[in-house]
Amino acid sequence: MAVTDEAIEKIKGMIVSGALRPGARLPKESELAAELGLSRNSLREAVRALSLIRVLDVRQDDGTYVTSLDPQLLLGALSFVVDLHRDDTLLEFLAVRRILEPAATAAAATRISDEQLDALSRQLDELGDEPSVEDLVAADLDFHRGIVRGSGNSVLCSLLEGLSGPATRDRVWRGPTREDAVGRTLREHRAILAALRDRDAEAARAWATVHIASMEQRLRATL
Repeated sequence: MAVTDEAIEKIKGMIVSGALRPGARLPKESELAAELGLSRNSLREAVRALSLIRVLDVRQDDGTYVTSLDPQLLLGALSFVVDLHRDDTLLEFLAVRRILEPAATAAAATRISDEQLDALSRQLDELGDEPSVEDLVAADLDFHRGIVRGSGNSVLCSLLEGLSGPATRDRVWRGPTREDAVGRTLREHRAILAALRDRDAEAARAWATVHIASMEQRLRATL
C-alpha cells in the first residue's frame, strides 16, 4: 500500500471509530503525524486528497475539520464523474438509475406529502402541453428530484442526483427528437404523478421504470 493510501486509511479509521466526529477539528499536523506513525508529508498528502472528496475541510489559518459527512456532500462528485463518460458508458449509468429510481418512486408513494404532490402538479401545468426540449429538460430534472426527495431517503436522493444531472439529460435529448417524444415524456410524468396521488407504490414503480426505459431508447437512437 502506498504511503499516502496508508495515511488516508488511518484517518478514515479515526472517523469510522468515532475518534474524529463530523465537525471535529483535527489535531495539529505534527501531533497527528506522530500519533498515526506517519511522516508529515504523507499526512499532508492524505489531508489534501480527503479534502478533494469533501471528507475534510481545510480552513486557512484555522485548521482542518471533518465535514458534516452528509451524503449529498460526499456524493456530489458523482455527477462530475458521470458527465466525463462516453455515451455508451452513460447507458450503463442509466441502467443503474432504472434500478434505483423506481424503488425511490415506490417509496415516495407512501411518504410524499400532498403539498409536495401539489407543487409537482403545478410544475407540470406551468410547463404546458408543448414545451421546448430545453424547458422540458429543466422541468424533468426538478420533477424527478422532487419525487426522490419525497422518498425520505437522503442517500438514495444523493445517488440519483449524481446519476441524472443536467448534463446527463442534455445528452439523452441531444440530436433529432423522435416524433412525440416530448408528449410521451409529459404523459409519463402525469402517470407517475397519478400513481403517487393514489398512493399506489407498484404503479408508481412501474411507470418510473417505463419512463427511464424511454430515456434509454432515446440515447440509443443517438449513438
